[in-house]
Amino acid sequence: MRKRRRSAVFAAVVALAAVTSFLAAGCGGSSSSSGGGGGTTTASGLPQSIGKGEGSLNVIEWPLYTDPSFAKKFEQQTGCIIHRKDAGSSNQMVALMRQGGGGGGGQWDLVSASGDASLRLIKGGDVKPVNVKLIPSWNDLIPELKSPQHNTVDGVHYGVSVQWGQNILLFNTKKVTPAPTSWSTIYDSKYKGQITIPNNPIQIADAALYLSKTQPSLGITDPYELTKDQFDATVNLLKQQRKLVKLYWVYDTDGRSAFANGDVAVGAIWPNDTIALQQQNVPVKQVAPKEGTTGWADTWMLAAKAKHPNCAYLWMKYVTTPQVQAQQALKFGETPANPKACPYMNKIQAGSCAKYHLDAPAPYYKSIRFWKTPVADCGNGKSDCMDYNAWQSAWTEITG
Repeated sequence: MRKRRRSAVFAAVVALAAVTSFLAAGCGGSSSSSGGGGGTTTASGLPQSIGKGEGSLNVIEWPLYTDPSFAKKFEQQTGCIIHRKDAGSSNQMVALMRQGGGGGGGQWDLVSASGDASLRLIKGGDVKPVNVKLIPSWNDLIPELKSPQHNTVDGVHYGVSVQWGQNILLFNTKKVTPAPTSWSTIYDSKYKGQITIPNNPIQIADAALYLSKTQPSLGITDPYELTKDQFDATVNLLKQQRKLVKLYWVYDTDGRSAFANGDVAVGAIWPNDTIALQQQNVPVKQVAPKEGTTGWADTWMLAAKAKHPNCAYLWMKYVTTPQVQAQQALKFGETPANPKACPYMNKIQAGSCAKYHLDAPAPYYKSIRFWKTPVADCGNGKSDCMDYNAWQSAWTEITG
């Protein structure tokens, strides 16, 4: 069974570069070899057309994000040969983008960054704005992923959303009764030694989301924007939970195995694991708790120093089309950003569109708080929120 990567987010301890100011919309040059594209550009540096492919495309990706099963056709159509560097964590992606020559992804053209890394890349000057008008399928993306806070700043797009997944509550129907409806289950001493949750700092947001509904006096409105008092209350909850947790999983397949072996009875995991366990006849069900859920969403982001921008734009255009979205989703085990992929998913695997919630109504998507990098500036005119470094330090203390 293939190990999935996303649960390894933050697993590698990587020294972080200092966070700098946001890129100006036009930063990054405009020539056909190092700018936004080979066609005409505006004064801001954004291309107005895509030129001929340069013959090569260098990407940092989550494994299988440019899998030959759907990427070979792209290479044949465009002449852009893909050179891949698989990453095991978001920290690794950020580090790779900052290697050599002062950062800016000089060795790379694209990176498939998750929401916990994308703002770091934007603020560090490692990626540059893209013209979404050159990506026709952008118009078809679910509204929540057209201009999400993790890849769009002050109306400037720094990439194109591609796939996503939700953090759901999974439970063993024979051991957890009645069926839970709240995240309170994973903080309940009744299930001490039977709980599993992801081992990454972004899990702090899940606890903050829970507290935003159960302790409204804290004033939490965004689980990724926490003042010190809000942050301390969330960390305290997680420290209490620590005594109850059987497994902090690094790979979701480890959490899945724990359910299959009967080692755990309830926990936070992903829909693809529910599907896999049910196929093995493990008595589990999932629920999206009443407090809402968090979720990850990935973005293809253009390196600030991309040497093959035309191939990069051609890839973003290709990979967001419904057919390719469907192929990638089922190859990896995630949900497309383009809902028009639904019939193609069902053609490949009957019922898969519904299983991965791509056909869910609008309120379902609105209940998901997609990952974004915690930063000190919460947009309130102050810099009083706890940033990524604080989250990482707290998580080490919680799980240590």
